[in-house]
Amino acid sequence: MTDTIDGIIDHIFERFAAKGHLAYGEFVTEQQHALQAAVFAERDGQPVSMVAACLLHDYGHLCHDLGEHIAEEGVDAKHEAVGAEALRAWFPPEVVEPGRLHVAAKRYLCTVDAAYRDALSPASELSFRLQGGAMSPEEVAAFEAEPFFEAAVTLRRYDDLGKEPEMETPPLEYYRPVLRAVLADAAV
Repeated sequence: MTDTIDGIIDHIFERFAAKGHLAYGEFVTEQQHALQAAVFAERDGQPVSMVAACLLHDYGHLCHDLGEHIAEEGVDAKHEAVGAEALRAWFPPEVVEPGRLHVAAKRYLCTVDAAYRDALSPASELSFRLQGGAMSPEEVAAFEAEPFFEAAVTLRRYDDLGKEPEMETPPLEYYRPVLRAVLADAAV
């Protein structure tokens, strides 16, 4: 099933079909959030790897069985690591690493930009605390040294925008060519 490009995409889309309707915590579903982040990246003319990264950055939420409200229960599902591990077998680092680092990017931005921290929604504030809170100076330096540091911060900005309950987006299938292009490039 996952031995062809379309098989991989079908597998990913099946995850969205099974769990994409679950609440994201920001008055949108997991799928709405993913699609919105991808739309914003595409509108800004980002490369297909960033559009794909935005679409898949929360894939880990579709892979665990911890429920929709785990943050309210005080649990960090480490969805960024779960998603990265699941996607790493198929996608190049340009897609996987920004998603793996998007939680660290939130922690980073909250640490270096007080206005960013002040603008967090209640749900994002809760997850920020569960995910480690503000970074130490050593953590800031280590994050800034990551090869995909800038891409992770860019993805984080699109992540933050993707929380509009009334926003219309193309369907998931619209992004099949984007994923196909990234996977085909990775296979070369």
